[in-house]
Amino acid sequence: MDAIITAAGRNSRMIADFRKKNKKPIHKLKLEINNKPILIHTIEKTLNSEVNQVIIALGHYKEEIYELLKEYNLNKIVKIKVNSNVDVGLSKTILNCLEDNLDENYIYLAGDQPTITTNTINNLINTLENSPNPKNTISILARRNIGKLDSAEGLGMPFACYGRLLYNYIKNENQNLNPILRRMIRDNVEFYGIKKENDLELKNINHYNDYLFVKNKIEK
Repeated sequence: MDAIITAAGRNSRMIADFRKKNKKPIHKLKLEINNKPILIHTIEKTLNSEVNQVIIALGHYKEEIYELLKEYNLNKIVKIKVNSNVDVGLSKTILNCLEDNLDENYIYLAGDQPTITTNTINNLINTLENSPNPKNTISILARRNIGKLDSAEGLGMPFACYGRLLYNYIKNENQNLNPILRRMIRDNVEFYGIKKENDLELKNINHYNDYLFVKNKIEK
């Protein structure tokens, strides 16, 4: 199983927060926790898991993020896929990574999820691979219920599924994933919610206050 980590977004909410504070914006994936950038935490935890390869999806600020990868000597370890058109939705970013090989399983993570543990990544992988029908199954970090799910409301990354299964839903889309996941569950794709290791795993870092909250919790 390969991992796809998305790092192609506009960073618009974090930029707006910095400007409100009259500060020079810093890309959220470069903000540091324990003296290490957010994106590097996410990548390292993924590399320590059972995945075979890590694919980093770049788009907006691709040069800046590539230099960060280079600084940590990760540019030679991870595979980098760059969106030809940066102004696309998350589904197009993932599609760009999937098209090289549809017939394998993938785990999908956002670059701003440094709190996801390696253990949770492995649980997502193992739940999918040991499910009755891995080609029609999604294992996903649960926000509410765990086990077999009857709703995808509020769900997003991280999750794991067969590449071609997701491809068939996103090949003609250009949007975020939640509406797609809801459609998949209506079409009887099996969803299994994985229990979180801790509450921080459910925290995405979109705003500066999100970053401070996570930073303070981890460094406390």
